Amino acid sequence: MWLKPDENLLKNAFKLWVTEEDNKYFVLQRRRGYGEGGGGLTGLLVGTLDTVLDSTSKVAPYRILHHTTDSQVYWSIACGVTKEEITEHWEWLQQNIMRTLSVFDSSEDITSFVQGKIRGLIAEEGKASLVLEEDPEKFREALFKFEKWFELPPQEKLVTYYSCSYWRGKVPCQGWLYLSTNFLCFYSYLLGSEVKLILSWDEIWRLEKTTNVILTESIHVQAHGENHYFSMLLHLNETFVIMEQLANYSIKRLFDKEDFQREPALSDPLKITKRGLEAHAKSEQFRTFFRLPKEENLLEVHESFLWVPFSHFNTLGKICLSENYLCFASQDGSQCHTIIPMREVRYYNAANIAPCILINTCDENGCVLYQRCLLSDPSSRALTVCMRGKRALRFSEVRDYQRLANSLRSRCGISASPQHSASTEVIRGECQSLINHFDDNPEDVTLMVGQKDSSKAVSTEALMMVFHPQDVENLDPKMLKEKMKEQSWNIHFSEYGRGTSMFFTRKTRDLIVRGVPEALRGELWMLFSGAVNDMATHPGYYTDLVEQSLGTSTLATDEIERDLHRSLPEHPAFQSDTGISALRRVLTAYAYRNPKIGYCQAMNILTSVLLLYAKEEEAFWLLVAVCERMLPDYFNRRIIGALVDQAVFEDLIRENLPQLVEHMTDLCFFSSVSLSWFLTLFISVLPIESAVNVVDCFFYDGIKAILQLGLAVLDYNMEALISCHDDAEAVTILNKFFDSVTNKDSPLPPTVQQALVGSNDKASHVSVDISELIREAYEKYGHIRSEEVETSRKRNKLHVIQTLEDTTKQNVIRVVTQEVRFGASQLDEIYNLFKRQHFLCCYWRIQSPALLHHDPSLAYLDQYQLGFQQFSVLFSLLEPWAFCSPKSTLSLWVFRLIDENQDGLVNFKEFCYALDTLYGASFTNKLKFLFKLHLPPGSSIQHLIPVTEDSSHLSRLAAFDLPEDGVIRKTPERGRGKVDLQAYLKQWQNEILKKEETIKDLPRINQSQFIHFSKTLYNIFHGDPEEEPLYRAVAHVTSLLLRMEEVGRRLQEPSSPPASTQPAAAAAAAAAATPKKKLPALWRGRTPAAPPTVLASLLNEPTIVSFFERPVDLQTKLGQARVAQLKLKGNK
Repeated sequence: MWLKPDENLLKNAFKLWVTEEDNKYFVLQRRRGYGEGGGGLTGLLVGTLDTVLDSTSKVAPYRILHHTTDSQVYWSIACGVTKEEITEHWEWLQQNIMRTLSVFDSSEDITSFVQGKIRGLIAEEGKASLVLEEDPEKFREALFKFEKWFELPPQEKLVTYYSCSYWRGKVPCQGWLYLSTNFLCFYSYLLGSEVKLILSWDEIWRLEKTTNVILTESIHVQAHGENHYFSMLLHLNETFVIMEQLANYSIKRLFDKEDFQREPALSDPLKITKRGLEAHAKSEQFRTFFRLPKEENLLEVHESFLWVPFSHFNTLGKICLSENYLCFASQDGSQCHTIIPMREVRYYNAANIAPCILINTCDENGCVLYQRCLLSDPSSRALTVCMRGKRALRFSEVRDYQRLANSLRSRCGISASPQHSASTEVIRGECQSLINHFDDNPEDVTLMVGQKDSSKAVSTEALMMVFHPQDVENLDPKMLKEKMKEQSWNIHFSEYGRGTSMFFTRKTRDLIVRGVPEALRGELWMLFSGAVNDMATHPGYYTDLVEQSLGTSTLATDEIERDLHRSLPEHPAFQSDTGISALRRVLTAYAYRNPKIGYCQAMNILTSVLLLYAKEEEAFWLLVAVCERMLPDYFNRRIIGALVDQAVFEDLIRENLPQLVEHMTDLCFFSSVSLSWFLTLFISVLPIESAVNVVDCFFYDGIKAILQLGLAVLDYNMEALISCHDDAEAVTILNKFFDSVTNKDSPLPPTVQQALVGSNDKASHVSVDISELIREAYEKYGHIRSEEVETSRKRNKLHVIQTLEDTTKQNVIRVVTQEVRFGASQLDEIYNLFKRQHFLCCYWRIQSPALLHHDPSLAYLDQYQLGFQQFSVLFSLLEPWAFCSPKSTLSLWVFRLIDENQDGLVNFKEFCYALDTLYGASFTNKLKFLFKLHLPPGSSIQHLIPVTEDSSHLSRLAAFDLPEDGVIRKTPERGRGKVDLQAYLKQWQNEILKKEETIKDLPRINQSQFIHFSKTLYNIFHGDPEEEPLYRAVAHVTSLLLRMEEVGRRLQEPSSPPASTQPAAAAAAAAAATPKKKLPALWRGRTPAAPPTVLASLLNEPTIVSFFERPVDLQTKLGQARVAQLKLKGNK
């Protein structure tokens, strides 16, 4: 490897290097302790020094130095791991550099030329792969070490590396931590003791920062039941964040099957960089905080001050710019933040008027509420937003002002103009004139903005407005209080704005906690969730979905129809066709939009409440926001998101309710009882008039509000829970509590309120007002930060997914144990290899077809399956006699034989059946297995296609009718089709009635297939110590059987003359021993003997019998497979 020229003052410093070759300008040296005469104490000391001091010598014991005769300075220009590698560099220097150097007069010119040439070579080599790295030269050296030490496939992309200590028990090993796209690796070499660790991110159970007596601060990694600790990191927080991001990236890509199409930095696993991961993390945090669509990426951040008119002071914060939004958040994130969509920005330019940016804020009907003109003031690095009502927003002291101004102009279609140099006062006056003009001529606003008609919806009214319209003349106390709430919100709108550009402040949260008015609930839900932006940018999308989805018949639509009448059945809206039809349309449209989720229980309850307060199209976009952004991974078969948040909830219980933890050490009870709280946002346990207040808080604060309320519920019932004796009693206590929760301010009539309809014993409990309960939750647990919740989510997601995966593994092993002779520990190791083989084909590709072989919605046995390419690699590692090379014809025959349902995929049970037969079956069953490999259609000569190194498995399986994507699916995609239950029942019945097959049941094979069978036996015996006797035994059996066939043929045709002077038997034996020998026409299609005859003949050969009955150490094979699995080319 060529190195960036680096000075070496003493070429033999400490006598660590030995000169191998030299000339006038270059010296080739070998590291002492390597190569000939190496080893001993010198080698140990040198190796340890190399690792600790981070020299490249540990992996590159050879180097080339450049020097000149009149200088004492030597320059390192190349290094190599092997003598051949460094010799290649040496010869290149001799052929391409030496002759040129003779023309230079001075040593300085020679050194300058050599350095320039070497730097050019390095730049050419790293042009493609290292251009995005912060320090390409150092990263190049680290990459060189990474590849040599760990011998991972060359596609594996190193992301970053750190010096650290790895703890083996109580002994620290100083070395280097390497973080790549798919693996966490560590290497250390101290006094002859080499420590090498390779963990794949998809195998990690826990990843967290810890502190204890020995380690003040370290990173804890748990995988395969083992704990690993890394400490002495210079940048521990940075290291942990990168590790967390890589683990999360692996989980999303391999388990959630995300393709990252909208994020170029993560779309290709071969090009992942530290900078790309950091940008992705910032964009994700940006989208979560401002509730923006997932298409948005954070492009620019500018620190600035914002004049806050309602507080009368400048607040420091950051301007965040994405493709379609301009956002501002104060420094603490809670004081205020606002969002300005670029779609509301229009350019206006008249004669003698400076260009400005006009921002229109509209209500839900598209009517302009107020306008803003965005003015730039280069002299003071300020941006001014003039608003109707003689108010202005002013961003001042904007860092990197010119860049922001140019970005805004480009996004709003405004080009730079000399008119921008006008004074601030002139621009301000012109802006005020423009605003006054639109105040007097509102019709011009519509012409100016080009406001589009709002997208059509199937239903244009919220169900609550239809079934419970407000009576304006009703002046009872509850309605008066409702009017007071509306007035408070109207005052808030007048001060802080209304619509997407409204300021979000502490006062906004206070109003939310007190309760949202019925009339404003739908509008505010849309605003707080960000659904208003989704709907505005997708006009007509929902209507099209409804038209496309209605009338379709899928598993999802069947489940929807079943649950329609279970959705708030006590509410009048869902006792009529109006509400039921709207619910059907929304759920069916969403299942059509997102077949990955389709439909899950609890979606109907949530959607019912959304339809009560939002229009039908708004309810659809609210459902999108909840399922895809606010509650990710909640609504699928494994409800991973809900399980993750339950784990977060348990952590918060330990931190905030220690008394409860002391009494109930097992917090699994709270996980089971709180599942419905998270899935339905308390709607299923609280009366509807109280539950909507919880939904208000959820849309404003996200899952943090649900966690806070859960803690408040447990805290309120603390004494009763501590005194209970079992789980059933605790459940009863919580149920009675929820029944007693009321909403004393609800204006809904008794026919709608659930709190008035219930058990008679409800009156015996003191009622709890939902507003008081929510207020108490915010007062006691409002210190919980959303960032902490997201961090805890990431940490617990690893453990939840691995727990589910372990449950799947245990169930599979329990089933397979009854069918094979392997022990549970052996099956555990085989399963880990089987699962890893599946993922190896997915590591270096986004949306690999192999990912479709993993479907958690299937039965345990079929969740992981291997195609031929994956199977052939793993089977070649584990089969006992090394007779199947990867992608060989024989591997194809084995694959077809054990693929019982002929779907082009092999599950774990089928794979173990093949291994169990070859390792533990009797001689007869092993022979039967090998014999069946050569039966049609698996070995039919006319159907075999030559197997080449680059040909895919799917192009060779001519017997299967494959879809275009090359993946055969046993069940349709979730939500897209129905499962054929009759087929499953028929298959189950056939398995029950199936009797054990004996060798007598096997058909006869023709002579060509018999010769292939003989060749397979030769391959099995190859390399065995008894190879020669085994070959002779097979030749003897083959000759005997073919002679028997010849005798039988002559008895049937006594008058036929011999077709060849050579005896048929001898020629057939020679053909069996010589794979390339052509078969004589006389033998084609003949049947030498029945399978029992073949078995009897082989049983007469003790050498063959003893070979097949000899036990093979499976444990050794498993150990070798673990090491070799990553290195095979078949994994690419």
